[in-house]
Amino acid sequence: MSWIDWTIVLVLNSSVVVLGIFLARGTRSSADWFLGGRSLPWWVVGLSMFATNMDSADLVGVTGQTYREGIHLITVYSLGSALGGVLAAFLIVPSIYRLGYYTNAEYLEARFGVSARVLSALIQLQYRSIMLGMMIWSIYLLLTRLVELPPAIAWVMVVASVIGSGIYTAMGGLKSVVWTDALQGLIMMVGGFVIFAAVWSAVGGWEGMQSSLAKAGEVNQVELKNLSHIGRYQGADGQTSTWIVMIGWIIIGCGYWTVNHTQTMRLMGVRSLWDMKMAAVFGVGISMPIAVSCAFLGVFGRAIPEFQNLDSPDTLYPMLANRYLAPGLKGIVVASVVAAVISTFDSMGSALSAIFTRDIYARLLVKNREDKHYLLVGRIATLGVLTLGFLYLPFIMAEKNMLNLLTTLIPVFVTPLMTIYIVGVGSRVHRRSGLIGLIVGSAYGFLALLDRIGVDPLSMPNWFTNKWPAYPISVVVTGAAMLATTLVLGWDDAKREISFRETGWLEKSREQLPKLREYPGEKPPQIWMRPAVWAIALFAACIWLQIILW
Repeated sequence: MSWIDWTIVLVLNSSVVVLGIFLARGTRSSADWFLGGRSLPWWVVGLSMFATNMDSADLVGVTGQTYREGIHLITVYSLGSALGGVLAAFLIVPSIYRLGYYTNAEYLEARFGVSARVLSALIQLQYRSIMLGMMIWSIYLLLTRLVELPPAIAWVMVVASVIGSGIYTAMGGLKSVVWTDALQGLIMMVGGFVIFAAVWSAVGGWEGMQSSLAKAGEVNQVELKNLSHIGRYQGADGQTSTWIVMIGWIIIGCGYWTVNHTQTMRLMGVRSLWDMKMAAVFGVGISMPIAVSCAFLGVFGRAIPEFQNLDSPDTLYPMLANRYLAPGLKGIVVASVVAAVISTFDSMGSALSAIFTRDIYARLLVKNREDKHYLLVGRIATLGVLTLGFLYLPFIMAEKNMLNLLTTLIPVFVTPLMTIYIVGVGSRVHRRSGLIGLIVGSAYGFLALLDRIGVDPLSMPNWFTNKWPAYPISVVVTGAAMLATTLVLGWDDAKREISFRETGWLEKSREQLPKLREYPGEKPPQIWMRPAVWAIALFAACIWLQIILW
């Protein structure tokens, strides 16, 4: 890169770090650190949700995935994200918010017992740590393939990014994270537009891409013209129904927005329930065009003759940027990817440290110390959890595409956990059903995973263990176990969770939170600012997108 590019990268990203440190000055209590004092407006939370949603693993991994398989994964960023965001902001998180909890796992103890809470915390730590590893690897690919840095220097810059984001996150907590994410989100939007416009022009737009794919015909048993249609993908085996694939992506999207505390933590930091719902709809809405354009980069890249047979599709994004961006524009794109990395590093650092501090450390290990003790633990844990991603690098580097690893592992634990959240909030299933459902659903997911990797202890049929059917089957198995438990033990008391009270610091910290507010003002907003209206418009846009790309 030129000196102009490096200047852009350093100025934009160092400004974000300085802003984060500046905002950290007012953080004095655990309520400030973990939830920003519940003072955050909807628009800044929505921008932060977008910046966290579109991390570097998405930019690099999604481009590589669509290069290989086509645009079917757009479903997760449209219908999956819309449904997941609405479930989180309109159903699940309001129940947690009203009761004054800090983490989604805290709610599970009130609803299903301490075992469900601890298992949820451990699952989230493992699930999001994989994403940390994917981001680390994606930024390394960018630095070595686009910036063309030597591997040693690239790793130094990766570690520096982790440390830099960890410092201001540890100092300021959620408030610093959300406001810096909002700025990073704007940088990411500009960078995403720049690279999409450059590649779009290079391939001759939509018609040029379609013509090139049709002319190329079949490459490695893949009919390239089918890559630009959602409805023509039938799994890696060519025999899976497209509808099953779509359902799988929708479940993945729902799991991300409902189980992932990096998103639910933001929703719990808003100033009112109205802000919560508006933030989710806004965050999903602005994520969709960037995600869709990123997905199309993979198909556009496949339409370019010299890129039609890559051994490592995850290298396509940096290769396209290196080939088609002029000096200055290249710096903007690199700055946007670095912003995506830092925004998700800080988000995961704050969220996972909150889970560790409240749901493991304060709940099981050290139960009754002063507030400043747990604030210090949370800050130290921020830097600790960010190092977990490095542990997954050997597995991620062995995969041909990063998203393959994630989508293979999600049905094991995340989908059952999502199911017990939704069923627990939406029904009066028995208190013991949560743990039983989680165990049964995870056992199915683990056995199906063994079958997918070539170990088949129970000789289960392929349709029962295949990656895409595993998502809806996991939901059904988990839900059926919860229902069966309830039919045997009886339906639960609807007031049980409200009567649950924590002790020690966990209870005292809840007293720091401001009074619950339905709206930011005294009166409900005008009808055109009602979250439900915008949610309906969002779903209409998602359905329209699925139809025109089918």
